[in-house]
Amino acid sequence: MTLSWLSIVRLGLVQMALGAVVVLTTSTLNRLMVVELALPAVLPGFLVALHYGIQITRPNWGFLSDTGGHRTRWVIGGMGALALGAYGAAYGVVLLEASFAAGMALSVAAYALIGVGVGASGTSLLALLATATAPHRRGAAATITWLMMIAGIAVTAGIVGAFLDPYTPQLLLRIVGIVTLGAVVLTTLTVWGIESRVAPAEPEPNPQGFVAGLQEVWGERKARNFTIFVFLSMTAYFMQELILEPYAGLVFGFTPGQSTSLSGAQNGGVFLGMLTVGIAATGFRLGSLRHWVVAGCLGSAASLAAISALGPLALSGALTGAVVTLGYFNGMFAVAAIGSMMALAGQGRDAREGTRMGLWGAAQAVAAGFGGLLGAAAVDVMRRLLVEDSAAFGTVFLFEAALFVLAALMGQRVIAHSQGRNAPLAVPGE
Repeated sequence: MTLSWLSIVRLGLVQMALGAVVVLTTSTLNRLMVVELALPAVLPGFLVALHYGIQITRPNWGFLSDTGGHRTRWVIGGMGALALGAYGAAYGVVLLEASFAAGMALSVAAYALIGVGVGASGTSLLALLATATAPHRRGAAATITWLMMIAGIAVTAGIVGAFLDPYTPQLLLRIVGIVTLGAVVLTTLTVWGIESRVAPAEPEPNPQGFVAGLQEVWGERKARNFTIFVFLSMTAYFMQELILEPYAGLVFGFTPGQSTSLSGAQNGGVFLGMLTVGIAATGFRLGSLRHWVVAGCLGSAASLAAISALGPLALSGALTGAVVTLGYFNGMFAVAAIGSMMALAGQGRDAREGTRMGLWGAAQAVAAGFGGLLGAAAVDVMRRLLVEDSAAFGTVFLFEAALFVLAALMGQRVIAHSQGRNAPLAVPGE
């Protein structure tokens, strides 16, 4: 048996829970450290980079899924670790006001636990999707599950933003506690029993172990080239993650609730971009995968240039529209890359889907951490060199736009070589 549409949607709810918890740590807590606590942007950048760096273990989680099964326990256990880490991170922000050393110690431990939880839960979930989804449903499954994740991010950011004003530490802990507990309960209820009802192939014996298995996958030209593309494009994708809300607060005077809602609006744009590509490319077979990736990258570059231009003009009313547009093109790029990932996971040697997904997940995680830290550190440097905050942030946004242009050029070459110039998004295995 393979996953039914209902089971795919249920697994999408797990992705939704993952996004709902992670967005609190990468947007709300980040903004509170930079604006309310007046800490350097590189500090939350380091913490977020730490949780992404821990996810370099993703290939190992995927390999364990390929050889040992029992993915459900990793999905639920990982979500529990993520929830505990997120609540610890929120408490760390509160503790930073009283004791910097104690708050930092707790924050480092909490963000490391977040990385473990996301790596274990997310990779095991993707491995289950890649191995138990019928080939003709993989493209649609990727679109469905990621749309649900973005929906979880957008809805959570919007609701938390609405309830967080006026900000108090007690209110923050209460809101984070509700979100994290709800994520664990939702994950347990939705994933339970799915794995036992599908019949994946018997795990392929691999006496050589994880290192040999990873080397085997890295030796595949398609997998290797796609890994490099994922790293470059995701570096561009995540550079704005830690600086957009501080930009809104420092340059445009947004409150914590307003800037969190801005993050929700951005992810709403991501949702619309993904939905557009899912309907156009999967439903109507419009455009090739390469075209959607290139359009998404170039549109993201143009949106970042617009966001940069708004700062000196102090056009706060136009900021939300520009951020939503950025999210829209980000979503367009991301769902095309995800469709390619799901399709390529089944190519090459059998019973290595989880290892390939883990390899690409590790590349994405390292790039996300590197990109976020690079963006935050660059803003700190530019704020010292330039008098106006708007000019400092704007310079970094323009650099990120240039990276998106480079990613578009590389994506055009790599994806064309991997899947053919006219491969539609929803057809895996070409």
